[in-house]
Amino acid sequence: MSPQTYAYALLLIPLASALLIACFFRRNGAMASGISVGAAFLLMLTAGHLIFRIENFAHDTHWIELGPLSLNFGFLIDDVAKLMLFVVAFVGFLIHVFSLGYMKDDPNKARFFGGLSIFMFSMLGIVVASSLVTLFIFWELVGFSSYMLIGYYFDKPSASDASKKAFIVNRVGDFGFLIGIVMTFWVYGTLDLLELERAVNEDPSKLSLPIATSIGLLLFCGTVGKSGQLPLHVWLPDAMEGPTPVSALIHAATMVAAGVYLLCRTGFLMTVDAVEIIAWVGIATALFAGLTAVAQRDIKKILAYSTVSQLGYMVAAFGLGTLVHLNHGASSHEAVVTGGVAAAMFHLTTHAFFKALLFLGSGSIIHACHHEQDIFKMGGLMKKMPVTFITFTIGLLALIGTPIVTAGFHSKDAILVLAYQQNSLAFYALVAGAFLTAFYMIRLWKIAFFGDPNSENAEHAHENGLVMTVPLALLSIGSLFGGFAWFYPEALKPVIAAGVQLNQGEGHGAAVGFGVIAWALGLVLAFVFYGAGAKEDRFQKILPPIHRVLSAKFYFDHVYNWYVANVQQRLAGFLQISEQLLLSGVIIKGLFAGVSGLVGIGLRSLHVGNLHAYVYWFIGGLALFWAIASGVF
Repeated sequence: MSPQTYAYALLLIPLASALLIACFFRRNGAMASGISVGAAFLLMLTAGHLIFRIENFAHDTHWIELGPLSLNFGFLIDDVAKLMLFVVAFVGFLIHVFSLGYMKDDPNKARFFGGLSIFMFSMLGIVVASSLVTLFIFWELVGFSSYMLIGYYFDKPSASDASKKAFIVNRVGDFGFLIGIVMTFWVYGTLDLLELERAVNEDPSKLSLPIATSIGLLLFCGTVGKSGQLPLHVWLPDAMEGPTPVSALIHAATMVAAGVYLLCRTGFLMTVDAVEIIAWVGIATALFAGLTAVAQRDIKKILAYSTVSQLGYMVAAFGLGTLVHLNHGASSHEAVVTGGVAAAMFHLTTHAFFKALLFLGSGSIIHACHHEQDIFKMGGLMKKMPVTFITFTIGLLALIGTPIVTAGFHSKDAILVLAYQQNSLAFYALVAGAFLTAFYMIRLWKIAFFGDPNSENAEHAHENGLVMTVPLALLSIGSLFGGFAWFYPEALKPVIAAGVQLNQGEGHGAAVGFGVIAWALGLVLAFVFYGAGAKEDRFQKILPPIHRVLSAKFYFDHVYNWYVANVQQRLAGFLQISEQLLLSGVIIKGLFAGVSGLVGIGLRSLHVGNLHAYVYWFIGGLALFWAIASGVF
């Protein structure tokens, strides 16, 4: 079969699964879950064939012609797409398997698995899209499917509010993304990714145009929304209202990573000014989210803010890596391939392993503790859930960058090396972020797993079955060894090897040294500050004002709520009154209705009920038509 046949199958398999469940098995949860998991398995096999057996290729089929705009539907399978495809298909399948156990007794699990399938269809469409238009279409489908999954428990007001919040906030970023796409076509005359890259390489002067920086930043708006960068991060922690497997799917390897993947796909369109702004947005996000996580009590929200922070590292990696190579005289294309993309995709891949492991591990804990999510109501879980404890610990050690033995250490080290080479302030800010990561994760780990149970739910917790623990064990392997190039097959090595190679660059010793110090300091302080199985947050007692700010998430939600209530709603009310008074009242009911009324009065006066009067009107009408026909008027 032709390569594009497998690419089409990659999209049709999850779409067929979603349609079958929606049309025939909405009330049969067992059959729906079997179809969805089976589709995810076939998807993984198809993705494996595309990755390991088929060379890189591009395929386009003419779709729509709109004047000068020619739209193609096609696929672009290159080294970056293959790595992302591996992450989405492999981790997505493990999340499907885990969901079999987690959603076992849920009466509406058919809807859940149908949502997973449509989400996989949408996400894979982003990965293989060959143009900005098709990428944007699947981008919006991902937003729609995540809306359904986050709001799965729609009878809970908090879940329905979270899904609406995610949908609306993402539309803000997507609006900027859409404007960026329009401006890209205006300047370059095409939206095909390969043609755009050729246009930039053939005429680099276009990147010197004043509008080029605006295009880069508008495209970045899509990343800001989807990957939870400041100031559009507010939806992502609230998305924890969905079932935990959804949290793993959204926050680990797929939806939130789409924004970073977009940067890697469009990096050749970025100017130096745009890339510098992107880097600092990522750095600020990494620090902000790390500080916020320190004061959270909900295990999933701690992991959510950790995800926001790690996404900040990825965005910073893209920006810093590109700047480093541009400063060494490389072309924009070379910079993206060897620097920004390599570092961002390397950390994206390792993060997919350990963050999926941590979210599924938290799901195992929540399931065993009868849906308790407050870490201060857990405690003593190490003895009651040994497999979850060991695998969760491995994921945690990878996230905090435990030296040498974990994947997170190597990918984060590559980012710190780039920061060291580019900007000392950026370097120390990211080191501070590494310290915060170690601190809040050891805090979670010590309180939840050690000491005595702090609630009846924790007292009766027990280990889950193999369907939930086997995915944890498999993800543990990637969390340990995913930072080494030898761990990956040859087809995935080009990008990973480039990321690993960054570790050997200038400043490697300083990056390792400061990274290890930050790791050790965060670990030790958390051990000293929090007791095993603590029942209350000592930080809240010692520094209540600071804790209040951090637990309130720096009041971002308060500011947005104030804006909506006092600015947006009042403006909407003013526009509504203006519309009713001016448009509906004066113009429509006044001017138009008045003229219509006068015409009506005049016409009614002609109907006098007299035959002689009608004869005169008839003769007058004939005379008028004759005058018009003869050209008198």
